[in-house]
Amino acid sequence: MAFGKFYREYARLGEYAQGIFYLGMRLVLAVGFSEAARMKWEAMPAVIEWFGTLGYPVPGFLAYLVSSVEVAGVVLLTLGLFTRLIALPLMIIMLVAIVTVHLHNGFECASNGFEIPLYFLMMLGMLFSSGSGRYSLDHLFFKGV
Repeated sequence: MAFGKFYREYARLGEYAQGIFYLGMRLVLAVGFSEAARMKWEAMPAVIEWFGTLGYPVPGFLAYLVSSVEVAGVVLLTLGLFTRLIALPLMIIMLVAIVTVHLHNGFECASNGFEIPLYFLMMLGMLFSSGSGRYSLDHLFFKGV
């Protein structure tokens, strides 16, 4: 019985920290996507060619679309605004990247495997399913969403 009371209080402490961890998760994702977006925009012709070699249909359109979604993700994740809305297209980008680029390299990130994109996918899934947390514009404007 005493342990149950202790554990409930301990869990309550975790609930106070939850907002900080959701903020941290959003910022980690924003930094990761900012580098990916920057690299794509700086070398767009090469990215279009690369997307073509991967067999993507309309590689020019998709290169600009993916890069634009990543930039939007950086801004929206940083602000915690429309987090659930931007999480879904970013999850799709991560799934496609895992399947078409990283999967054949195995799991480990040192081998350009799918480890990091999988972590991003899981974090985006948490944001999609649970929202952006207490320290976000979503919480300020759309409490309870």
